[in-house]
Amino acid sequence: MNKNRFDGQIAIVTGGGTGIGKAIAKQLAAEGAEMVVIVGRRADKLQNVVDEIGKDHACAISADVSSEEDVKTLVAEVEKRFGKIDLLANIAGISGPSAPAEDYSFEDFKRVYEINVFGTFLMMKYCIPVMKKHGKGAIVNTCSCSGMRGYDLEIGYGSSKFAVLGLTMNAAGENGRTGIRVNCYSPGWVDTDMLDGILSQYSDAGAAQDKSALNNGTMDRPSTPEEVSEVACFLLSDEARYVNGANFVCDGGKTLQ
Repeated sequence: MNKNRFDGQIAIVTGGGTGIGKAIAKQLAAEGAEMVVIVGRRADKLQNVVDEIGKDHACAISADVSSEEDVKTLVAEVEKRFGKIDLLANIAGISGPSAPAEDYSFEDFKRVYEINVFGTFLMMKYCIPVMKKHGKGAIVNTCSCSGMRGYDLEIGYGSSKFAVLGLTMNAAGENGRTGIRVNCYSPGWVDTDMLDGILSQYSDAGAAQDKSALNNGTMDRPSTPEEVSEVACFLLSDEARYVNGANFVCDGGKTLQ
């Protein structure tokens, strides 16, 4: 861990109340970020993370990233309070149901896209102009192995992550010359509350029912949120200053099998 890697920088982490988002928020603060703005819909979970980090380097703003008004208000508030936005970690996401295409409701499909795709788009749409004012910025989006290959029971989540990969590459192509880098990372299974929920859904669908029954890749286990955070924070850091439009796979070798 490099305690000075993000000195003086203002970061926004969506989905920062739990799992990967929480791990990234804590790492950014530990590595010197001036302020980490933790965003999500559950004020209690956000505040718990702020309490862990300390209010001198973290604050919480409740917002729904699928709401354009919420995102506009959020970004304007961060710029007003801190004068800039250096880093954006788009972590907010939902898995949606685990079901074959014919059983997947259109309402569920739309909700997965509202959070995973539209939320990622809206956060970039409103943060990029703030970053452009200062001629620099770094954005990391959350893709997935499911956004690289097709898997059973993942028509909603999987296709949404293919879309996030496309969003990342398009935004990177547009912004390389502006000093703003846009990248994404693709984990496999990550040991979070989301995984527990998916396992329960898999059980209902007659599929894998525990972590050992999953395709965990060549390392034969899910990753921890902190292992994924290391990849995301690298992409946000100046150590990755010549990395733009990349998808960093951190899946323990899942896509090898």
